[in-house]
Amino acid sequence: MRWSRTVVALTATAALVLSTTGCGSTEEDPATADATGAPAGGPAVVASTTWVGALAKAAGIADVTVIAPANVQHPPDYDPKPSDLAAVADADYVLYAEFDGFADRLTEAAGGDAELVPVQLENTPAAITAEVTRLGELFGTAEAATAWLAEFDSTYAELSEQVKAATAEPQTAVSHLFMAYWAEFAGLQVAGTFGPAPVTASQLAELTATKPAVVLANAHLPGANPDVEGAARVDIVNYPGADLDLLAVFRTNAESISAALAGS
Repeated sequence: MRWSRTVVALTATAALVLSTTGCGSTEEDPATADATGAPAGGPAVVASTTWVGALAKAAGIADVTVIAPANVQHPPDYDPKPSDLAAVADADYVLYAEFDGFADRLTEAAGGDAELVPVQLENTPAAITAEVTRLGELFGTAEAATAWLAEFDSTYAELSEQVKAATAEPQTAVSHLFMAYWAEFAGLQVAGTFGPAPVTASQLAELTATKPAVVLANAHLPGANPDVEGAARVDIVNYPGADLDLLAVFRTNAESISAALAGS
């Protein structure tokens, strides 16, 4: 791939030793690495959305090109323009989620040398650890990926405990189907789920009958979330902002859930 040829050229002309996991080198010149521990001038990575891009960044890629803008409410529905897809042709890796509506257009625009990498998206420790580890090995940035995961584990545990401390006794929740795993993070018991189809009157009655403390709503699909009488609505996000900071997603949701539980 172009990335491999670039590494060879840099090594020959600058006589620098590049150190990445799997390369067999044990020394690293500071001039060849960025702040993440990844090789300077690393592979060109294009991601479909900020969620996908955040995993690439966590795995050690400092500069990730994202197709769907961060301000799009539901990124999988984004309709990319030809100019949005221009960077894809020059990518070494194209990352996408299979449920992205424009995944086919993204893969069609990829150049012949680009490696297409489907990514599994779920904001749980197990899924994040698996994907960041896999991508770090793929990019040759395993050391940076391991360091980020250590920070993630610590941050997740700290935030989870803070949320659980926001209420003195166990609470129940009803949740959008795609957000239900956030209940474990918050120490909530899921009494029922809804979506992705619109909630019917009978379903709303069933959800209300469980007397939940909170509704874990999907912030990216606002029209799919019902108002349940007596329950505080918490808009949960999965997609990070333009900074591709996945930890910020956990901090934001922890703050939102804690505020709702404190008032319940």
